[in-house]
Amino acid sequence: MKDLLYLKKYVELHSDNKMGWYLLGKEYEKNGQEGKANYCFNQSGEVYEAFELSKVPNDLLVDYQYRMLQLTRDKERRLNKIRVILLTLVMMLLIFTPTINAPSDRAAVTVKELDKEQQTELVTGVAHKQVGDDTTPLFTAQAAGSSEERARTLSNMLSHPGSLPVNMVVLGMERQDKWLLWKRMMPIAFTLKKNEDSTVTYKSYNPNECDCKPTEDPKVKSSAYAWIKEQEDLLVLSRAIQTFTQQEGRAPVNLSELVQPFPRNVLSGNTEIMKSHFGELRAAYAGKATGKDSLDMEQKKGNEPPSSTQASEADVYFKEPIEVIVDTKNHRLAVVSGNIMLRNYKVGLGGAKTPEDEFVISDKVVNPNGSANGEFGSRGMQLSDSRYAIHGTDEPESIGRDESNGCVRMLKEDVEELFDLIPMGTKVRIGKGGLPLDLLIPTERYQTQNRQDQTNPHKTYRWL
Repeated sequence: MKDLLYLKKYVELHSDNKMGWYLLGKEYEKNGQEGKANYCFNQSGEVYEAFELSKVPNDLLVDYQYRMLQLTRDKERRLNKIRVILLTLVMMLLIFTPTINAPSDRAAVTVKELDKEQQTELVTGVAHKQVGDDTTPLFTAQAAGSSEERARTLSNMLSHPGSLPVNMVVLGMERQDKWLLWKRMMPIAFTLKKNEDSTVTYKSYNPNECDCKPTEDPKVKSSAYAWIKEQEDLLVLSRAIQTFTQQEGRAPVNLSELVQPFPRNVLSGNTEIMKSHFGELRAAYAGKATGKDSLDMEQKKGNEPPSSTQASEADVYFKEPIEVIVDTKNHRLAVVSGNIMLRNYKVGLGGAKTPEDEFVISDKVVNPNGSANGEFGSRGMQLSDSRYAIHGTDEPESIGRDESNGCVRMLKEDVEELFDLIPMGTKVRIGKGGLPLDLLIPTERYQTQNRQDQTNPHKTYRWL
């Protein structure tokens, strides 16, 4: 089986090598996979004819195959060594680079095998005196799908050791094309713990780095899950405060100003997290009543780890406003913040009737036809002052097709989650391409509580 895998890798790298295709076909033939074997033999062309019609000694074939496999194995070993060297070089650079926050300090790097689980720890500094084990960890999420991404993320963090909290847990986001995927159950990539002497201990949870099966603390996993849900609440609340501030020329005095009946229902409801942190987020917008996108306020710095002196429970991880992107080519609707994708739904559209343009959510209404089973389903979100909307449907089989007159149709569970996720004023961009086909939908849906009346019985909607 290993030989088969190596041969597959070889022909992927050398698709014009007919002997490689022939040998791969022989391996499939040995495994009884006749269809795949015949495909490989067809790719091998005249090599197949020459070897099958002539009496070539079997040991010659075996020797050729051995040399080909050895070349592939050697190349893979070299690539693995290069990956390890790159990660090591990033760490070693810290030996010679002064830190920005502490110019007098120089970082030294040692590698030690420490705990009984044989997990690798890289320690900046010379001491290994750990403190703050009981300190509540602060979380962040970063790109950590490949060794290069982990090395880059780690290098950025360790170049500012003064800004690191005592105990930081870094969750790993997968990458799909240009998007980083925000999931409810992101794995722990690594942890950073600051010691009493300001040295920092790095602990990897990636099995490829530590050659082990690292176990994750259930309490930390539970806290990470709570942090992920909290950050979704804070992102939604930030957008709602921004919308109200732009519309009213002042920041909202209290949360209830955002949770009013239709048509002033900036938020669909509230949550305990919103109640707890409204005052802290509102303070960031007080006196900033402008038409400019307030979430840009000094927040284009990237997702840097929060300072231990500045960090609070209300620190908003997301640095870009929440937006909606509709992909008319792939029939997808995504909720994003910058290059981070929080959701990706399958939708129904109207083909050329669906306009490719930019809009904002101008109206949000529950049961737009007076019933959850009506033509527009249980939720509707109007796109600017147009006849287009994002809404539910009584024709679920139309999802994924071009059967509307231009509107964006969604399944009931999806449109109800989206209704709670995107406040009034959220930007919506419709265009061709840009979103992956893979759906991104959590098992446990986002949902607000304490809902106000958001129906509009005085209007008959005539969306397209």
